Amino acid sequence: MNSALSFPRKLFTIGLIIVLTSSLLYGQARGSLRGLITDELGAAIVGASVTLTDATGAQKKATTNAEGVYAFSGLAPGKYTISAAATGFAVSEGREVDVTTQRQTVDLTLKVTIEEKVTVGAETPVSTESTANANQQVISGKDLDALPDDPDELAAALQALAGPSVGPNGGQIFIDGFSGGSMPSKDSIREIRINQNPFAAENDQPSGRIDILTRPGTDKFRGGANFNFNDESLNSRNPFAISSSKRTPFQIRQYSFNFNGPLVKRKASYFVEFGRNETDDNELIRATVLDSSLNPIQVGNGFLVPRRNTNFSPRLDYAINTNNTLVGRYNYFRSRTDNQGVGGFNLPERGFDLVSTNHNVQLTETAILNATTINEVRFQYSNGRTEQIGNNTVPSLNVSGSFNSGGSQVGHSISERKSWELNNFTARQMGQHAIKFGGRVRHVDIDDTSPTNYGGSWTFTGGFGLTSIQRYQLTLKLQQQGKTPAEIRAAGGGAAAFSINAGNPFADVSQTDFGFFVQDDWRVRPNITLSYGLRYETQTNAHSKYDFAPRVAVAWSPGAANSAKPPKMVIRLGTGIFYNRFSEGATLTANRYNGVNVLQTFVTEPVDRQLPPSVAEQQLPNVAGIYSILNQFNPTTVPPVAGIPTTQQTIWQVDPNLQIPTVFVAGAQVERQLPRNITMFAGFYNIRIVHASTHPSRRQLRRLLQTVCDRLQVLAKSIGTRQAVNSINDNCS
Repeated sequence: MNSALSFPRKLFTIGLIIVLTSSLLYGQARGSLRGLITDELGAAIVGASVTLTDATGAQKKATTNAEGVYAFSGLAPGKYTISAAATGFAVSEGREVDVTTQRQTVDLTLKVTIEEKVTVGAETPVSTESTANANQQVISGKDLDALPDDPDELAAALQALAGPSVGPNGGQIFIDGFSGGSMPSKDSIREIRINQNPFAAENDQPSGRIDILTRPGTDKFRGGANFNFNDESLNSRNPFAISSSKRTPFQIRQYSFNFNGPLVKRKASYFVEFGRNETDDNELIRATVLDSSLNPIQVGNGFLVPRRNTNFSPRLDYAINTNNTLVGRYNYFRSRTDNQGVGGFNLPERGFDLVSTNHNVQLTETAILNATTINEVRFQYSNGRTEQIGNNTVPSLNVSGSFNSGGSQVGHSISERKSWELNNFTARQMGQHAIKFGGRVRHVDIDDTSPTNYGGSWTFTGGFGLTSIQRYQLTLKLQQQGKTPAEIRAAGGGAAAFSINAGNPFADVSQTDFGFFVQDDWRVRPNITLSYGLRYETQTNAHSKYDFAPRVAVAWSPGAANSAKPPKMVIRLGTGIFYNRFSEGATLTANRYNGVNVLQTFVTEPVDRQLPPSVAEQQLPNVAGIYSILNQFNPTTVPPVAGIPTTQQTIWQVDPNLQIPTVFVAGAQVERQLPRNITMFAGFYNIRIVHASTHPSRRQLRRLLQTVCDRLQVLAKSIGTRQAVNSINDNCS
């Protein structure tokens, strides 16, 4: 794999060095001008229009970026006049500046307008811009206040706003252009963009993309703090709780703090945030158990499930020179949940603790190569560790439909994930063409230790006219009376199944994927925009070398070609090919359950439980061996694994000729501007998937094969010694 990837890596590295070198050297022959546009309180103004006029009256225009910074490069030495304007602010007075071959900085302050002329339209405009589709959303400013404060609830709310995705996958969340990052706190978010330009070659999925942009620092010190509190006082009593008439205890405590300001005036700034979420939640246990006298009783009470989340994230913005800026961001996130898995039929002893820690570093370098070209390089490194801490020193006990007790069977599971991501994008404006090209490389290493069910599991189900709880009750009563296992089973008691895993709980996986694209938004006419592009993707751990994904879309406003008024209707058509990556989790599962690392043992009584044990043993000789294991039931001990008959193994394999699922998407959308600031849109999308992968549940497959084997045994009366059955589950197209 290393040799196959060496040439693309060398080629990408050489290209990256050339781009960065040219970006740092460009602009030294002529003069350049750069500055910060702020309001009277020192807050950066994003999207302000800056005009630079030379002695002949020729003008150049620039727009401030996310940090409120504008830049002009390639200026001939001489006298210029600079001014700035922004919505809601008065136009600044022209300020003269002498441009030399040296870099110069001119900051401007805009005043809020007390009185201004406003033209109010009765209708919300629509546009043929490729990123102005009516079903996209941009959330910023005061609109962010309506979103939840809790990061998990915020992510769920954004997924709901994105709506159902066009394609088989759900929405993806990108933090400052990076995938797979931790959700930032709401206070650190500057803007959220949802579902922009679904057919862009830049995107690997057709829709559901959520871009979150974090706040930069400012040139004046400022900060904020928040505290939220909530408890069960206004909650209703759980109608399924039967042990108490009081409300179930519940409390939320959320703390957040942020501070930002300059490090070096007009050169560097920072933004620091800290958040802490303490939630004392509860889960309702609703089960039927046996008391000390072995009588069934109902349990219906809440059980405390505390959750603690801590988040710390500093961000640094640094102007390297007039044309280059560097943004660095670090995020630390830690969460802990106690008593995970408790609730429903699961009693408190089935709980386990879940601890997750993640470190994330992001670097972004933006270079203005010339007046029409911008290049951006992004790098992200993430190191995460997830632990599940449970008790698998005793077997679990599952009484179907009544309760689950005993060990949690997760043991001490540890999953360590290290990943990095490198992006490079270049955007260039050439007349009516807006061209963008670039690529992304991602790599992940996972080391996973999962001793699941290494302590064993006993299962009781109904039989001989008894329910599962009655069968369990009968078994315990007859054991107290000193009955033999054979007598207990003859009376209808005894465990119905036993399972246990053994072997090596460790498995690992490494995976790399590449994605490169080029796209062009061409303004063919004032009322027609044609967007077209090509994307190429490939990855390791799958036979997928030629995943080319062409995309094309057109936006047309009928009758608006020669009209000075904004268009009232836009028709959008688009089609493209997308690919679903084969996840590293599927490869990890195949590496673990390869028939060698983990030995799965599953023993169950015959399907026809109406047969008395003596009759079953005559018809099915191997049943005696099965009953010899099941008759050793003890809720705190495990029968000798060596004495268990050979049972079927479920083997997961990745087909060496696996083809990545290919998604063909075609869509049409009509957007109509209506009175009273209303925009209506309706769309239709057709999706076709080829090489679709199927991943049936191992448990479902095992149950199906077990049922088939048992029924064949019953029909044949006798088949001799039970043979091992290897069921191959291929992840194939």
